[in-house]
Amino acid sequence: MRTRTTTTTGLVTALALVFALAGCSTAPDEGRTATAGPTASAPAAPGGGNGFEGPLPQDQNLLAWTGDPNDAGHVTAQSSAGVGGRITLVRIVLREQITWSNIWLGLAGLDTNAQLSNCYLGVYDAKGTLVGSTADISPQLMTDAIAKPLPLAKPFTAAPGTYFIALLLNGNWATNALTLKSTGAGISVNAGLTPPNLRYSSILTGQTSLPATVNLGEQSTATINTGWASQWYAVS
Repeated sequence: MRTRTTTTTGLVTALALVFALAGCSTAPDEGRTATAGPTASAPAAPGGGNGFEGPLPQDQNLLAWTGDPNDAGHVTAQSSAGVGGRITLVRIVLREQITWSNIWLGLAGLDTNAQLSNCYLGVYDAKGTLVGSTADISPQLMTDAIAKPLPLAKPFTAAPGTYFIALLLNGNWATNALTLKSTGAGISVNAGLTPPNLRYSSILTGQTSLPATVNLGEQSTATINTGWASQWYAVS
């Protein structure tokens, strides 16, 4: 009986020692933080933890744009009777001050037989004042169906805020040949907006040049609702 007790006691002591050793191998050392398992922690988000912002104009050496050009599709130009002499406006919001030198236009298709004249791009501020304009861009609309920078006659300092890029076309062209790039189509682009803050609109008729001022309260969607979609533009 005494032998059995000694054996039992020895067995219990041995098991306790095994458990104690196992606990030491898994518990962190005193004063030291336990390390995670084999799964590494997620890397910090770019931009100081703000998360991925998607493509930015600066990624393509631009200062601003109306939308990612990778999302731009074709815009079928209306007939000269439909948009000739009308000013179409696309809103762009600047988040920082820039020197605005060029307006980039996405020219998608050419009409080699078009007869164009008095075609301009310009910039109106939120008060409807013309703050920049190109020379007649008719020649550039006849060559190279690519995204191209069209220089303002005089660069200007653009403070943060809302601006409207203006396009004026005049002449004659084939409706489905002269086409531009777009990031929005027709009615949906103005969801939640009213004049004078429409994202895409037209204003005035019978224009052969961009007037010094426009009344943005007169923005209209009559033309764009028939399929003259919102053009893609960028700034440099």
